[in-house]
Amino acid sequence: MDAEVAALLGAAVGSLATLGAAFVTGRAAARSQFDQWRRQHRRDAYVSYLGALHDRDIAMDAIFEALRPSTPDLEQVEERVGRFVGLAREVHRAAEVVLVEGPPVLAKTAGEVGRASAGLAEVMRRMVKDAHAGDVARKAADVALAAQREHALHEAVKRFRSAAAEVFATAR
Repeated sequence: MDAEVAALLGAAVGSLATLGAAFVTGRAAARSQFDQWRRQHRRDAYVSYLGALHDRDIAMDAIFEALRPSTPDLEQVEERVGRFVGLAREVHRAAEVVLVEGPPVLAKTAGEVGRASAGLAEVMRRMVKDAHAGDVARKAADVALAAQREHALHEAVKRFRSAAAEVFATAR
């Protein structure tokens, strides 16, 4: 009977070890799948944000182009402003997803992009208002200021892209 008990105990221990190994392997696989899923969601969020920024920036460039003549076509300016406003909403929606998906360093750099973008948009709005009023007194200064702020926005977007790339480099 001792041999039978020993065999039964050996089988029980072997079964428990196999079950434990399967549990650990399953948990590791599930964690790996979750990490991959999370990376993909983050990647999608960052790409959507950058795409929305790009589209909105092209719309803003179109406004500046429409404002370039000494007497801009105000109907064309307003049409372009309307497009810009719609695209700016898309940027805000995409930024919210970036904030939710994280990590905090991306929220910080997205905030920098937002502040730089707001600074440029402020100049654009003032230029549109002045065009409607027929006021050209500060147009040259605003064109120069817009160029400076556009450069600051470009630098902020570069920092965002770099931070996003770093998130993926360290997540592997």
